[in-house]
Amino acid sequence: MMWGEWGTEHWGWMLFGGIHMILVWALIILLIAALIKWLSGSKEPPTGRKDALEILNERYARGEIDRDTYQEMKRELQRAD
Repeated sequence: MMWGEWGTEHWGWMLFGGIHMILVWALIILLIAALIKWLSGSKEPPTGRKDALEILNERYARGEIDRDTYQEMKRELQRAD
């Protein structure tokens, strides 16, 4: 077998092999990052912000505001939507 034949015939596979190796490592890194994110498991919404009505409900449940104030503020919030 001559060097010229083997070298030109398989050169394309070597290039694709390098690309495949990069893709495999990228996939491994993405899987590790996804696993870390899943294990950390944050239960809050991604933005960390709450809806105004949720905050109002929590304040009423804790007793910070009375029923009349709660109903008035709830009506105002619903009108704003």
